Amino acid sequence: MIVDDHEVVRLGLKGLLNRNPGFTVVAEAGSVQEAVEQAALAKPDLVIMDVRLPDGSGVEACRRILEKHPEMKVIMLTSFPDDDVVIEAILAGASGFVLKEIKGNSLVEAVEKVARGQSLLDPTITGNVLQYMKKREDGGSERLEDLLTSRELKVLSLVAEGKTNREIGDELYLSERTVRNHLSRVLHKLNVSNRAQAAAFYATRGKKK
Repeated sequence: MIVDDHEVVRLGLKGLLNRNPGFTVVAEAGSVQEAVEQAALAKPDLVIMDVRLPDGSGVEACRRILEKHPEMKVIMLTSFPDDDVVIEAILAGASGFVLKEIKGNSLVEAVEKVARGQSLLDPTITGNVLQYMKKREDGGSERLEDLLTSRELKVLSLVAEGKTNREIGDELYLSERTVRNHLSRVLHKLNVSNRAQAAAFYATRGKKK
């Protein structure tokens, strides 16, 4: 599903995605309320969500959709990076952020990546967000070293660097399945739902330099 208040943007994204095998745009929306309603009706696997909508924030739409349909994936789309909004979106359950200036083939790759269960952040945004979050006051007293095993902590640190399961496996000499198992335990222990939230958690509570 594509959510953007500009019809021309929706048409462009729809044309781009429908040209790719395996992709079908099943719904469109131009507001928060319409997005929530269409998500319930069309039940898309993935939502491309504009950050700014006429009746509110795309982050709020993301939160409301994922509260009712946690199996869905949401990619936030924005014209320029706003660190506060990025963090709010990650906490709302978004799988990642991309800038509207992204090239068509890169957007397709981003959709494919999130559809496979991975998270993504535009490289321009990632550095800003992690730097910002490191400056934030620690919201809890638990140390990661007390919550995770050394292997789980290493996997998490590589996730925070944006590495895929395959890349993590190659670096740690583990199979992708083993990496997935480690990551699943990490998400459970940290009480977060996706890689982006885990990376944000690591940025605020990781080992201090």
